[in-house]
Amino acid sequence: MTALDGARERRVRTGGVELCVAELGDPRQPTVVLVHGYPDSKEVWSEVAVRLAERFHVVLYDVRGHGRSTAPSPLRGGFTLRKLTDDFLAVADAVSPGRPVHLVGHDWGSVQSWEFVTVGRTEGRIASFTSMSGPSLDHFGHWINERLRRPTPRRVGQFLGQGAKSWYVYLLHTPVLPELAWRGPLGRHWPRILERVERVPRGDYPTASLPTDAAHGAWLYRDNVRARLRHPRADAYAHAPVQLITPLGDPYLSERLYDGLEAWAPRLTRRTLPAGHWVPRTRPDRLAGWITEFVTAVENGSPAAAASGKYADRFGGQLVLVTGAGNGIGRSTALAFAEAGARVVAVDRDAEAAARTAELSRLIGASAAWAETVDVSDETAMEALAARVAAEYGVVDVLVNNAGIGLSGSFFDTTPEDWRKVLDVNLWGVIHGCRLFGRQMAERGQGGHIVNTASAAAFQPSRALPAYGTSKAAVLMLSECLRAELAGQGIGVTAICPGLVNTRITTTAHFTGVDPDEEKRLRRRTARLYGMRNYPPEKVADAVLEAVVRNRAVVPVTPEARGARLMSRLAPGVLRRLARVKPPL
Repeated sequence: MTALDGARERRVRTGGVELCVAELGDPRQPTVVLVHGYPDSKEVWSEVAVRLAERFHVVLYDVRGHGRSTAPSPLRGGFTLRKLTDDFLAVADAVSPGRPVHLVGHDWGSVQSWEFVTVGRTEGRIASFTSMSGPSLDHFGHWINERLRRPTPRRVGQFLGQGAKSWYVYLLHTPVLPELAWRGPLGRHWPRILERVERVPRGDYPTASLPTDAAHGAWLYRDNVRARLRHPRADAYAHAPVQLITPLGDPYLSERLYDGLEAWAPRLTRRTLPAGHWVPRTRPDRLAGWITEFVTAVENGSPAAAASGKYADRFGGQLVLVTGAGNGIGRSTALAFAEAGARVVAVDRDAEAAARTAELSRLIGASAAWAETVDVSDETAMEALAARVAAEYGVVDVLVNNAGIGLSGSFFDTTPEDWRKVLDVNLWGVIHGCRLFGRQMAERGQGGHIVNTASAAAFQPSRALPAYGTSKAAVLMLSECLRAELAGQGIGVTAICPGLVNTRITTTAHFTGVDPDEEKRLRRRTARLYGMRNYPPEKVADAVLEAVVRNRAVVPVTPEARGARLMSRLAPGVLRRLARVKPPL
């Protein structure tokens, strides 16, 4: 059974061809039209379509010459942008008469959709356009001309870089060879190539019509690319709000290709995600979420993205869970993701503090935020939390295992109970989070990121922190091991290693081997020292978001942490001698 089983199907005649059109969802809801690319058929959208159909009337059609749509005769001249625009208007009139549709395109579906949204005869028929992995040929032509007319080393590098990425376009312009390749070995091995190179899961895609689709689709390039790049339109302005989704790992299109797009699409919302080219198959949840958010905003009359944070294009709408979110680094991290438009789950053992973080998250830009109360060291409670989050909010996109406690004192003054407490929270809490939420990410198969808060103490030994340093060193090594294991599944893992940060952990830390009055004095003194250092947790939060965006492995934060990390690699003996110094407490 495929995701399109049960879809309502109709045939639409236009321009000498018959298009196969499939519909899902309630026709009374806003209509979303999905246009596929090359060498695909409408089934490339099946995983996205079934998710969108819960909220919208979803329409997919096989582009002429693809899937179950008939091909023009002759093929030459049968795939021009004008004829493709005729096809779109025929489909839109059939499925949504008198009401504009929301357009979504991928690859060549996006290329032709740029034509639809910039020509005058479609004005009023398109409510919004979401583009991914396919530029406007007009915009591309102007992009090339600008770099040739006013060359600089940077612009020349961009031009040559995109030229190298476009190698396949040159091959598709050669006569006969593409058809022979697709009807021969390339067509047979294409599903395996996608699975290995792009990690595209098997399913109802690609369909058995792939060799014929790809052979016919070569005329998309031959009929349009050279002519339009040589003579790009000067009036190619979008007459509807546009959402641009850019996969950062796209091997065929440079991110720089969209520089200056705001001039052509003034009502532009940008999104980025760490993925390859075939995102409708590898990231259907993320795409469905962004499309839903954008279409809903346009329908409500507010197409601009609400989030304004530095990484709003990356985290908008994503689900982020932060443990230890009631204060300090955890709260600051939750708020930083909220400012970037993420949906935030604030987890803390203090219910009131977690609720306050969730409230603040909503106030500063989170599209949604919830508070959850749990002790991360409690395996059963964490299992219940993971099940509840998945059922009520979805699979987490970014997990931040931040909850931790402080413990200071000599090794022989540290009791087994002390060891159990610090390891239960600092290490087992991280293990529980990685095991439960990380498994959900892996089973979903659409990537994600795990951030584990370690410490500079993970690589800087201290006679005063044997238990704490051990727990954090274990978190660092766990993160490195998980990073290696999960890399093949598109899940990044980062260990954040702060130094002295001004948070409440200093007021709750436990000091071994002293009486209660002395412990209170040491806490006050430590809090004053950290306060004098006054490194704010907001800077650690900024480092967390940047680490996720850049998929960094180990991130020391604060100058002393960076220095200790460097010395641990270049001069470990110096750190060992410093470890012998008794802290001035």
